[in-house]
Amino acid sequence: MQMKTGVEQSVYAIILLKMLPARAVLPGEAISQQLGTSPTYFQKLLRKLVRADLITSVPGVKGGFKLKKKPEEIQVYDVYLAIEGQQSLYSPSGILDDMLELEEEDRCCLLSDLMDEAESAWKTVLKRETIASLYEETTNRFPEKVKELEEWITEKMVL
Repeated sequence: MQMKTGVEQSVYAIILLKMLPARAVLPGEAISQQLGTSPTYFQKLLRKLVRADLITSVPGVKGGFKLKKKPEEIQVYDVYLAIEGQQSLYSPSGILDDMLELEEEDRCCLLSDLMDEAESAWKTVLKRETIASLYEETTNRFPEKVKELEEWITEKMVL
């Protein structure tokens, strides 16, 4: 399994929005530029985050994006679901059935239970972390860099 970069970009975009003061918004173009992403692709990600009710889009000349939920309420798993969707990470293809030439009533996949257990563990870890916890860890590890980022946000935000 390899997660697409859209999840990573979305998590960090939401962390940027977490730094905004109340009533301020951050233009999508500014976020895209800060993250070094394609503006066109990034707009698609932002729309998915809006549809998932994680962020709000404010239209107009003074428009942009802001959080819809509190950072403590946004799990990393919520962002994953918004970008990647609900599909399971593993889907059996019937290789064992074909390899053993099993009859319809004997068909099985020995990996299904194992993969379901692995996916459940993976989801548990992603549900444990929130935007707030990631922001706190970032601030603790890189306080000066976060301060610089907050100054950048102050320059780019729209009130």
